[in-house]
Amino acid sequence: MSGVKLVARNKKARFNYELGDRFEAGLVLTGTEVKSLRLGKASLTEAYARIKNGEGWLMGCQIQPYPFAYYDNHEPTRPRKLLLHKRELRRLAGKVDQQGYSLIPLSLYFKRGRAKVELALAKGKKRHDKRAAIKKRDQEREMERALRR
Repeated sequence: MSGVKLVARNKKARFNYELGDRFEAGLVLTGTEVKSLRLGKASLTEAYARIKNGEGWLMGCQIQPYPFAYYDNHEPTRPRKLLLHKRELRRLAGKVDQQGYSLIPLSLYFKRGRAKVELALAKGKKRHDKRAAIKKRDQEREMERALRR
């Protein structure tokens, strides 16, 4: 996509979860958070999204303090409000509450100058599912090697 600058990606999400529907949400950020994101100082490894009182919140997302701000810097892991439409929030809340899904952030990026986060409805994989994924990946790698020879 043109006009998109990737800041952070949750690499483990595809391994730890079975991903379903995906959504794009805006973020409510302070000035120092935006400047820090533009420097690429963010991590989504332990982040998750939650719906509380009809509002979406991004929890556990780590945005490092902006190094050039002296006194009015932000807290690195504070909850950040997600900007979603009401019908999307209701749909997500229903799935998360009733069907046991989780909201997992996949990537954090700038799109036309606005900070966005890509969320996915996800179900956690069991240990044997992860082992099967590793085994399948290794078999595909071996087949590729055999074809190259």
